[in-house]
Amino acid sequence: MNTFRLNPSTSSSVSFQLLRLSIFLLLSLPGSKGKAICTAHLNITFQVGNRIISELGESGVFGNHSPLERVSGALVLPDGWNQNACNPLTNFSRPEHADSWLALIERGGCTFTHKINVAAEKGANGVIIYNYPGTGNKVFPMSHQGTENIVAVMIGNLKGVELLHLIQKGVYVTIIIEVGRIHMPWLSQYVMFLFTFLSAAVAYILYCACRSGMHNSSTRRGRRVKADVKKAIGQLQLRVLKEEDKELDPDEDNCVVCLDTYKPQDVIRILTCKHFFHKTCIDPWLLAHRTCPMCKCDILKI
Repeated sequence: MNTFRLNPSTSSSVSFQLLRLSIFLLLSLPGSKGKAICTAHLNITFQVGNRIISELGESGVFGNHSPLERVSGALVLPDGWNQNACNPLTNFSRPEHADSWLALIERGGCTFTHKINVAAEKGANGVIIYNYPGTGNKVFPMSHQGTENIVAVMIGNLKGVELLHLIQKGVYVTIIIEVGRIHMPWLSQYVMFLFTFLSAAVAYILYCACRSGMHNSSTRRGRRVKADVKKAIGQLQLRVLKEEDKELDPDEDNCVVCLDTYKPQDVIRILTCKHFFHKTCIDPWLLAHRTCPMCKCDILKI
């Protein structure tokens, strides 16, 4: 009795053709071309002491009615205790030397359209709205008809509150918003979902037949790297600060992770690049990023 077998090249070809067919039919169905979602790259820069800190991340999404354009400027908060900018008389105290500025506004209290228009009328070049507390860094494309041509982006609550606290501490923050990637929205029609699921399932089974073991290999590699990072962190020097240590001098830099000053009895971790930070601040950072937050030195490559 003859049996049907797929060699790796045939299986890969069949998987690719099935995926092409499913995408073609999916996009050919009525109503499948919904409004795309565009992510936003935020290039954030601020100064701590004599150090300039920059971070870049795909941490936001453009609003449904926002132009997909690059915009930049100093980040500015609404005046007063209320950060939702729902009052039409809300003012924004932008720095005198800032040629352009972006408004950082809290979600809630009124519509997105109202908030954006309040900031635009005061001269903002763009608006960044951060989500409700308790939502982490979850975002979604806002609906804000009637806001003309001002760029509007939503970011997560955690990132928004982080930026809020920096500005409230007197730190000058600038942001460049870049256009990220375009994503197609989730298609909810039952037929579309069923067809996509079945096509993807067949393609996935064939793919797994050709690429068995890749996941386990990747997982083992990730575990090894994490173990190496933990070991490297444990080998870094620790010190307990004393009253006479120069690190306690008010003119010295603060810890760039938490922005607080060093105090007697603080435990600091000294990296191989000679930069130092609070142990409780830098250990989680290194576990997640593996590099010095000031000079980007990789602790596994020293």
